[in-house]
Amino acid sequence: MSRSTRERIVDEALRLFAERGYSATSVAEIEAASGLSPGAGGLYRHFKSKYEVLAAAINEHASRTRSQVAESLAELSAMEASVDLEERLAHVCRAGLAKVREESELTRVFFRDLSQFPELVEVVREGLLQPMFDAIVSWFRAQPEYRDAELDWTGIAAVLGGSVVHYRLFQETIGELPGHAEKDQFVSAWVRLALGLLPSPAPVS
Repeated sequence: MSRSTRERIVDEALRLFAERGYSATSVAEIEAASGLSPGAGGLYRHFKSKYEVLAAAINEHASRTRSQVAESLAELSAMEASVDLEERLAHVCRAGLAKVREESELTRVFFRDLSQFPELVEVVREGLLQPMFDAIVSWFRAQPEYRDAELDWTGIAAVLGGSVVHYRLFQETIGELPGHAEKDQFVSAWVRLALGLLPSPAPVS
């Protein structure tokens, strides 16, 4: 499916912002990367400014994240009856790693440029990061093994979700895997730690 001109502008702008930085990327460069005549003003038929392109990219990623989280929770709920808890935990961890990796361009823009745009930092926090942590809380509370457990799910989500985010951020910023741990190693350790943080599961009736 071909992208619209607007979608191309948003996608290419985010890629350039990630590679070069927001300030170092010109409107003409975005136009050229989007298949428009550089310097001819084609971007302004869709956006008022370069900032508006950045804001659109971040808001659209936030909206997509909310939809993805809802879809992932539905998918995970559908597999509960036939899959043991360890495999479900591994699926949650892998889904989180995939999501953070998907947002690698936005991550680079966030750390390099967004401090000058606090309103966009809030969008990232509330639209991308918080939904991921909320999803972990919702998922644990929905598991039949833990339906009666009175635990600090928010704190547990911060520990487990934070480790997933850190694993990919370390790779993005340092260029190596943390501790040189491969993804399968990380997932296996994450599952063991997740099980260790929780009480023995209650029997499912």
